[in-house]
Amino acid sequence: MKTIYFSIAAFLIFSFAETFAQVFPDSYSLNQQNKKMSKVSSPQSISSNGINDIITCGDTIWVGTNNGVSLSTDNGNTWTSFTKEFNNLSVSAIGYYKGVFWAALANSFIIDGREDFKGDGLTFTSDLGKSWTYIPQPKDSTVDTLVVYGIDTLYTYPHPTDEEDVVWDIAFTPHAIWIAAWGAGLRRSFDMGKTWQRVVLPPDYLDSINPYDTLDFCLSPYISPRCKTGNSNHQLCSIAVVNDSTLYVGTINGIDKTTNAESLYPSWVKFNHQNQWNSFPGDWVMQLAYDRLNNTIWAACWQGPDETEKYGVSFSTDGGASWHATLLGQKVYNFAFKNSEVIAPSDNGAFGTEDNGLTWILPGTIQDEHSKLNLSTDAFYSAGFSNNYTWLGSGEGLARLQNNGSGMWQGTWKVYFVSQPLSSNTDTYAYPNPFNPRTDILKIKYSTNGSEQVTIRILNFSMQIVKTIIENANRGNPTHVIDSPSGTIDYWDGTDQAGNMVPNGVYFYRVDVGLQKPAYGKILVVY
Repeated sequence: MKTIYFSIAAFLIFSFAETFAQVFPDSYSLNQQNKKMSKVSSPQSISSNGINDIITCGDTIWVGTNNGVSLSTDNGNTWTSFTKEFNNLSVSAIGYYKGVFWAALANSFIIDGREDFKGDGLTFTSDLGKSWTYIPQPKDSTVDTLVVYGIDTLYTYPHPTDEEDVVWDIAFTPHAIWIAAWGAGLRRSFDMGKTWQRVVLPPDYLDSINPYDTLDFCLSPYISPRCKTGNSNHQLCSIAVVNDSTLYVGTINGIDKTTNAESLYPSWVKFNHQNQWNSFPGDWVMQLAYDRLNNTIWAACWQGPDETEKYGVSFSTDGGASWHATLLGQKVYNFAFKNSEVIAPSDNGAFGTEDNGLTWILPGTIQDEHSKLNLSTDAFYSAGFSNNYTWLGSGEGLARLQNNGSGMWQGTWKVYFVSQPLSSNTDTYAYPNPFNPRTDILKIKYSTNGSEQVTIRILNFSMQIVKTIIENANRGNPTHVIDSPSGTIDYWDGTDQAGNMVPNGVYFYRVDVGLQKPAYGKILVVY
């Protein structure tokens, strides 16, 4: 990403889809204002190594990435990627309901010397990507806005721009599409995104609202001339739908629940770190997911401004009447449900539990059975499960576990990477470059022209050997091969032969493949 990678640059939020009965038209027409998107098929490639979200439905897998979306209809054996016609934008949220796939798009911009984010609209397809309908980012007029809620008329701070207004989650009730937007708050549409309604949530100082209350507050996350205080509870992160009328919303002030979601004025009750006996670890609820097999709502909680808050997970089995904390100290991004098991991708691995959070298990080394390549990262941002396959998404690539039934992480792994093709059999390059060893693993790509003995060394500016990465190692056909015919990769973690991190500077690498002429490349190490 630079394509943007939300999890590293700021606050990555991923949506996990629950499927409910949803009535959609069978086909859609594209008018002249709609953007048209095309598809590119590949037997191996996903569109990006940065996997933001995963949705599984039978043998169909949708993957939202830093560069469009990818689709497989055969459990990941072949892929169709949608990239160029997404304008190479990052996908911040995806949803799939009753045969219709939705994606929210996002981009980055620089303001006052810092990187920030903006929404770039939504798009949906009902025919597996053969045609798409584009919907502009929902915006308000620039003038002051009033919204009616029951017996009250409330001032709402208008959000007329797409800057700082990324759509982080998408959800569905029988007749409405719901989006969680960072700046624009909670919105719903009853006409497939043609028009959007602002949905009133409690302010920070109230734990519930209903349309018969006498209310006087601003529906706004920001301070403005009309709004003397901003409300954290109006900054949205996540949504989970339980049934046709029950919906949970995650904000940076906790969780709001309604049991009359499609009514004109939904009532809400709020749960957070301050008003619960068994309190949330933190009020910043980055992700919500509903486990319908066990009737449990799960929340990925991040540390908020209260000094007693921390990272962790909360779950409720009684509709929010009581909450339980687990996985304390872990920064969790998402959830997936594998029968009675729960998977929680985090900065420190993909945690799995078979006993409702009492104990958690990590998968250990994730190595492709065919190529023997490892998915060399501890940070995972998305997960899914279907047809006895477990899927994990990271910033380094996608992994699929074909379960063998002997344990939650037991089975055969397949790892999916994408990289720039080599221009010739003697070509080589390294990425990411510049390279920060604190956050990345350097990949060195080269060609073997078949099965060969390979040696790779890191050299300093004086061409002295800093580290020998591999020496006379078997590579190619299929070891460490990531694309046809013989594109091969190996890794450098930024350390020298003694295991110390190398200093900033320019380094070189030398690749010796069999009796071929050595290939060289340059690396810039920057912390």
